[in-house]
Order: sequence, then structure tokens, then C-alpha cells
Amino acid sequence: MGIFARLAQLIKSNINDLISRSEDPEKMLNQIVIDMNNQLAEATKQVAVAIADEKRLSKHVEQEAANAAEWKRRAEMAIRAGNEELAREALARRKEHEQLRVGFEQQWQKQKAAVDQLKRALRMLNSKIEEAKRKKNLLIAQKQRAEAQKAIHQAMGGVRDNSAFETFDRMADRINRMEAEAEASAELAEEYSGDVLKSKFDELEQTAGADMELLELKREMGLIPPEPQPAQVRVQPVVEAPPATASLTSEQQEQDELAAALAELEAEELQAQRKMQR
Repeated sequence: MGIFARLAQLIKSNINDLISRSEDPEKMLNQIVIDMNNQLAEATKQVAVAIADEKRLSKHVEQEAANAAEWKRRAEMAIRAGNEELAREALARRKEHEQLRVGFEQQWQKQKAAVDQLKRALRMLNSKIEEAKRKKNLLIAQKQRAEAQKAIHQAMGGVRDNSAFETFDRMADRINRMEAEAEASAELAEEYSGDVLKSKFDELEQTAGADMELLELKREMGLIPPEPQPAQVRVQPVVEAPPATASLTSEQQEQDELAAALAELEAEELQAQRKMQR
């Protein structure tokens, strides 16, 4: 079984275990991402080991190629020295190293192809994990929104209970009834205490005062003629009668007193009219 096959199986088993043990999707998603990162780190180590093996095979290929070249040089040196037997042994050793080079090169090519495949798979796995992280945040936001909607629906379900509204309406009616009873009690108290008449006169005075202010404002604006000036009442001076007879003096006094009383009455009437106009 390959590295990534084992990794996929491990992640799948961890997810199934989390689903069976966890009831909170947010905690489960966070734990899944943590497990994915841990498995990614483990997979990275395995890929690093494969890369190291590929490099070691590459060095073996280079080393065997160098050994084959060295034994070829030695065979040539033996031929120059006239020792053909030694040259044959050197060529045999060169052939042996060349065969090893070919074998190592084949293994190196296969390991190199496997390493390239593992690198692509590792990059793909890393991309999938990053995508899972982004989706995790989206899923958590969806979960929180779903919880909020659920709470709202539960609250609305509680509000739909008619008993609460009926109790509210009953309390409102009770308060209105109490207010009406209080107003009725106050009205009865005024009725029996004689304050109703006083209230009516107070209301009349307020209305008359408002009417007078309205007339004054209209006069200031020139909409109505100004208030007529009261006529001057001239009081005739009392002329003392000459001391003629006692009867003439008495008549003159009575006329003077009558004239004075008339003048006083006219003055009071003018003053009263002026107050009413205000």
C-alpha cells in the first residue's frame, strides 16, 4: 500500500471516529484540519525519504560510471606495458562496474519517476488541505448562521403562544379600567365639593383671556380698528349757593349729590367695559 493510500485510509478512519464521537460540527472540522496537517507532515517526511533514496541511487550511478572509466584506463595502461593478461582482468572489472552502473541507473530512473509522482501528490494534498481550511471557515459560518436561525425560530415559536398576548391585553384592559375609575372618582369629588363651578369659571377666564390676546394681536397687525378711548367725564364743580334761604341751600345740595353719584356710576361702567374688552 502506497504512502498516500495509507494516508487517505488514516484520514478517513479519523473522520469516521470523530463523527461518531463528536456532536459539535465546528470542533469536528477543526480537529479534522489538525489531523490533515499532521498527516501532511508525515507524508512530507516519507517523500523526503524517497527523494533521499533517489539521490543516493544517482550517486551510485555516478560512482559506478567513474569506476568503469577507471578500470578502462588501467586496462589501457596494462596494454601499453605489454601485459595483455592484466589488461583482460582490468576490462573484466570494468565490465562488472558498467553492469552495476546500468542496474543502478535503472533503479534511479524508477525512483526518480516515483519521487516526481510523490511530489505532485504532495502538492495536490497540500492544495486539498488548504481548500479544506477555507471550506472549514465557510462551513463554520454556515453552522453559526443555522444556529442563529434556529434560535430565532425557537424564540418566534415562544412568541406565537397566544397566552402571552392574552395576558398582555388583559393587563392593558385592567390598567385602562383603573384609569377610568380614578377619573370618575375625581369627577365625583369635584361634584360634591363644589369645585365644578370653580373649574367652569376658571375655564371661562382662560378662554376670555385668550380671546382678548387675540384681539390685541389683530389690532397690532391692523386687522381691526384700535380700541376706542373712553370718554372723559367732567365733574361739575359744586357751586356753593349764596346764603339766601335755608330751603334753597338744601335743594342745591341734593342736586350736587345726585350729579356726583351719576358721574361715579358712569365711571364704573366705563371701567367695567374696559375690563371685559381686555
